[in-house]
Amino acid sequence: MDEPLFGCTVLDFVLQLPGLPLLLGPLLLPFLPKLGRQIGMVLLPLVSGAHLAWLASGADAEPVRRTIFGHLELVPTRLDDLSMVWGIIFHVAALLAAVYSLHTVEVRKQVAKQWEHAGGLVYAGAAIGAVFAGDLITLFVYWELTAFASVFLIWGKDEPGIERPPAVIFRTGMRYLIIQVGSGVILLAGILLRQMDTSIADPLYFGPLFSGDLASAPLWVWLIFLAFGIKAAFPLLHSWLQDAYTQGTHTGTVFLSTFTTKMAIYALARGFAGTEALIYIGVVMTLFPIPFAVLENDLRKTLAYSLNNQLGFMCVGIGIGTTLALNGAALHAFAHILYKSLLFMSMGAVLYRAKSCKVTDLGALHKSMKWTARFCLVGALSIAGFPLFSGFVSKSLTISAVAEEHLIWIYFGLMLASAGVMEHSGIKIPSYGFYGKDRGMRVKPAPLNMQIAMGLTAAACIFMGLTPGLFYEHIAPYPLEYHSYTVAHVVDQMLLLCFAALAFLVLYRHNVFPKYERAISLDSEVVYRKLLPWATSGIERVGGRVWRGMLDAGTGLFFGIVKVFYDWTGPKGMFGRSWTSGNIAGWATIMLAFYLAFVFFWR
Repeated sequence: MDEPLFGCTVLDFVLQLPGLPLLLGPLLLPFLPKLGRQIGMVLLPLVSGAHLAWLASGADAEPVRRTIFGHLELVPTRLDDLSMVWGIIFHVAALLAAVYSLHTVEVRKQVAKQWEHAGGLVYAGAAIGAVFAGDLITLFVYWELTAFASVFLIWGKDEPGIERPPAVIFRTGMRYLIIQVGSGVILLAGILLRQMDTSIADPLYFGPLFSGDLASAPLWVWLIFLAFGIKAAFPLLHSWLQDAYTQGTHTGTVFLSTFTTKMAIYALARGFAGTEALIYIGVVMTLFPIPFAVLENDLRKTLAYSLNNQLGFMCVGIGIGTTLALNGAALHAFAHILYKSLLFMSMGAVLYRAKSCKVTDLGALHKSMKWTARFCLVGALSIAGFPLFSGFVSKSLTISAVAEEHLIWIYFGLMLASAGVMEHSGIKIPSYGFYGKDRGMRVKPAPLNMQIAMGLTAAACIFMGLTPGLFYEHIAPYPLEYHSYTVAHVVDQMLLLCFAALAFLVLYRHNVFPKYERAISLDSEVVYRKLLPWATSGIERVGGRVWRGMLDAGTGLFFGIVKVFYDWTGPKGMFGRSWTSGNIAGWATIMLAFYLAFVFFWR
C-alpha cells in the first residue's frame, strides 16, 4: 500500500494544526442566524485556545516532520516557548476583538458584514498558524492567507453616517492586498533560492536564518528579510499600514492592529535574532513617526504611526539578540497587542458614535462616553510606559538590554522616542479624542459589548503592570530574572514622562501646537499614490506621442511604397505598357548580367 501523502491520515494531520477552529469555523458563520453568529464569534477563539492547550500538553521536544510529494520535508507544527508567547496573545486578542464586534452582527442581508466577521477570525487563525509553522513552506501559506482574509476588514460595510466612500475603500483594499501578496511573493522567491543552496542541510526548516552583518548575506537572506520587513512596516515600507488601518471598519481595524505586524515581528525574532541591521532600522522606526503622528488630524492614523514607533522597540531588541533583549521584544509585543487594541477600540467607539475620528470634528466626548474615555486613558498610560501599567514593565526590558550593550546613541534615541509616544499617544489621543474643546457634541455611550471588550483589555493592561513577576515568569520565552520597579527605572521614566507632558502644555498654551485641518497627509506613500501615477501618466503622454509619430511615419512610408509600386505597375506605369520583344530581351539580358555578377562575387 502506498504511504499516505502526509505520512499519516489527513484527519490526524489537520488536527495537529494550531488555529484550526479559527480557520474552518468562521466559514459557517454567514449561514447562521444572528444569535448563532454571535455565539460562534465568541466560542471559536475559546475552542481554538483549548485546542492549542491540548496540542501543547502532548507536544514532544522535537516537532514531527512530514514528507509530502516524496521529497519536501515539512514541519507544520512546532510548539516551543517563543511561539507560545504569540499563540497565547493572538488567541486573547481574537476573543477580545470578537466580543468588541458583536454589536455589528445583524440580519443575514448584510452579506459584506458577515464576511467581514468570517475574514477577521480566519485572519486570526492564519496568524496563529504562522507563528507555529516549523518550515518555510507552511509559513508562506499562512503568510498569504493572512493577506487574503484581512482585506475583508477594509472592504467590510460600516455603519450609516461614517464617511467611507466605496471607491476609496476599494482602492485602499487593492493597494493593501497588492503589497501584502507582494511580500509573500518575495518570501517565496527567497525560499526557493534557499532550497537551491546545497550547503544548507535543512533548507526548509524555519529556525535561525541569519545573524550578523547583512552586507555579507546571500540573496535569499535579503529576500526573506525584505518580505518580513514589509509586513513589519520597516521605514519606507510602512505606508500601507497608515493607509489601510485608517480606512478599515471601526471593528476591523482592531483585528488589523493585532496580527500582521506582530506576526512579522515573530518571524524576525525566529529567523533574524542578532542581525545588527535591525538595531538601526528599529531606532529609525521609533523616531520617524513622531512628527507625522503629532501633525495628523485623523486619530486612527495617529495610532497607526504610534504602532510603527512601538514596532521599532521590538526590532531593536531582536537586533541586539541577547536573552534579555529577546525577552523584551517578545513581552513588549505581548503587551503592545493589548494596549494598542484598547486604543483602537476606543477610537472605534468614537467613530461608531460620533461618525468621525478627526480632531477637527471632536470635542468633550468624555461627557457622554465616560467609560470609553477612562479605558482610553488606561491605553494611553500603558503605551506611554507609565509605572503600574503594562508598557512600563515590557518596554524597560529592551531599554535595559540596550544599556547593557553600551549602545549610547541607540539608548538616547529610544528615550527620545518614548517622549514622543507620550506626546502623540499618551496625551494627544485622550486630549483631543475626549477632553477637547466642547463643541456641544453629545452622543450615546458605546454599545455594551464594546465596553466589555475595552474593560477586559484595560484590566489586563493594569494587571500586567501591577504583577510584572507573573508576567516575566509565565510569559517570557527564555529564563528571566529582572526587576522593573527599581528606584532608578521609576525615577527615570517619571522624569521623562513629566518632561514630555510639560513640553506639550507649553506648546499648547503658547499656540505653538499645530492647527489641524481636514486633509489627507502622505509620507512615503506619496511615491505610489502621487509620484508613480504622475510618472506613468508622463510616460504615457511621451510614449503616446512617439507611438503616434512612428505610426504616422510608418503609414506614410507604406502608402509611399504602394504609390511607387502603382506608378510602375499601373495602367500608365512602365510595366503596365505593352513592350516589344526587343525591349523584353534587352531587360532580360541586363538582369542575367546582374545575376551572373552576383553569383561570381558571392562565391
